[in-house]
Amino acid sequence: MNIYITVADVTDILGVSWFGDGDADLAVLQANAWLSAKGVATNDPVDADVVLAGAYLAKEASINGLYADSEPTVKRKRVKADSVESETEYMDGYTARTGQLRFVHDLLRPFLPAGGGSNFDVRRA
Repeated sequence: MNIYITVADVTDILGVSWFGDGDADLAVLQANAWLSAKGVATNDPVDADVVLAGAYLAKEASINGLYADSEPTVKRKRVKADSVESETEYMDGYTARTGQLRFVHDLLRPFLPAGGGSNFDVRRA
């Protein structure tokens, strides 16, 4: 994972209370993982626009918005009142994923095969 921003960067841009009741370190970690997973180019120093975008991503992460849980989109819902019956059909190919799972996937993206397969190697140095 590339490091685009730090807590100090976000604090300089958004002020000392940018993370509210959230975890500033986790928010910055998630913002860096998100930027890395999207393949944002890294330069040394990091471009000011990328740092600014990262700061707002961290702010969003601090309120659990960057890796929020997602619910499947309902395609059709049927409810019957007498003798109670309920049926819900979701959009084709959509599965609910937790925000934590999407975060872990973005952290592991550099280790995943390009075709999106499920086999990958993780090695410790």
